[in-house]
Amino acid sequence: MTSSTVPIRRPLPILTAAQVREMKPELVADVIEYRKSGLSLNHVIGCPLDCGYCVRHLFGNFEMKQPRRLMSDEEAVQQLLAHPYFRPHKTPLQLFNRATDPMLPIVKPHLFNVLRQLDERGLTNHVLVITRWRVGREDCEVLNSFRNLRLTVLVTHSGIDNSQIEPVDSAIAAQSLKTLHQYAERYRTVLYWRPIVPGLNDSDTHLERARALSDHAHATVFTGLFFREEIAAYYQAHGLPLPYGDTARRKIMPEESEQRILDFFHSDADSGAPYGALFRKTSCAVAYAHGEADYNGHYGIRELCDICPAEQLARCQGAWIRPDAAAVTDQARLLGARGPVEITDRAIVVEGLDEPPRYYLQHGFGYQCQDRDKPHHHRQHGRAPIGWPAQDGSTP
Repeated sequence: MTSSTVPIRRPLPILTAAQVREMKPELVADVIEYRKSGLSLNHVIGCPLDCGYCVRHLFGNFEMKQPRRLMSDEEAVQQLLAHPYFRPHKTPLQLFNRATDPMLPIVKPHLFNVLRQLDERGLTNHVLVITRWRVGREDCEVLNSFRNLRLTVLVTHSGIDNSQIEPVDSAIAAQSLKTLHQYAERYRTVLYWRPIVPGLNDSDTHLERARALSDHAHATVFTGLFFREEIAAYYQAHGLPLPYGDTARRKIMPEESEQRILDFFHSDADSGAPYGALFRKTSCAVAYAHGEADYNGHYGIRELCDICPAEQLARCQGAWIRPDAAAVTDQARLLGARGPVEITDRAIVVEGLDEPPRYYLQHGFGYQCQDRDKPHHHRQHGRAPIGWPAQDGSTP
């Protein structure tokens, strides 16, 4: 099967005007959202998988179980390509990662259709597809048929055994990962080991399972729980044990949890990759899987790189160039930055820019871009303060 022959026998229905009015405005108005791992296209909404920690809680559509479209795939692709932050061959992309699972049987044809339209334009952008659902050999054949896109399928696997928190058996994701890795030719597959929550899925058994699964992926990335107020409210309403005593804007990965994982994965073998292909950041894993330097410029945050394979460090070092101050300042000003624009050995630091324009600068220059008012602290980079020592030595 080639990318140009993927059929859509029963297209998803398009939401009616009345249904759209009942939804949160940002779900409709922001079909394209810029996230750190890419410009994200989400014109399909609705998912029956019921993962308790899903970000769909934030958009008020968790109860929407039947996937529906906001527009045709063709219109969605046109909006993506016309987006002011889209740059051909450069801007990383994500598909259907906010409001559904792209490999659900009724969503999958639309995923393949969007991929086909992008690929047939000759685009070589990174495209990330994140799933926890079933992937078969025929799906792999379609994924291998795309000739231009740098495609990565990230398989979410948590190993959480509490069916109230995660009703989907993690064995489904484990088998999908193995199938994807076995048949991978033109695409790459990443074990997306998340969310890791102390006391819930970080026992030695859980860690051993993840380490074994990492042999069936081109790279592995681990991360913590995105625990916002809306998710905490869902836990409380359903009598679920609260994983933390507080919520946070960023993902929570306590220092002790990270160290347990690193100790478990560490090998004494003098291989240049003492932790294997294990990474803290998604883009690092994706870049490694494709044999490229990290497009998010994490090399500037050297403490993130201390677990990276030596060959990947060399790639990132070779590509990491401190950008020209005048060029950065000009672009930042055009995007609305105010105050001084600073370029340190770690990052571009700006004021007055939300996340999307910061990501635009970051992906454009291949250099971290941070908000001066929301600093990324040493070793805690981009994580919530929960579980990390505060400046006074206490641990939140």
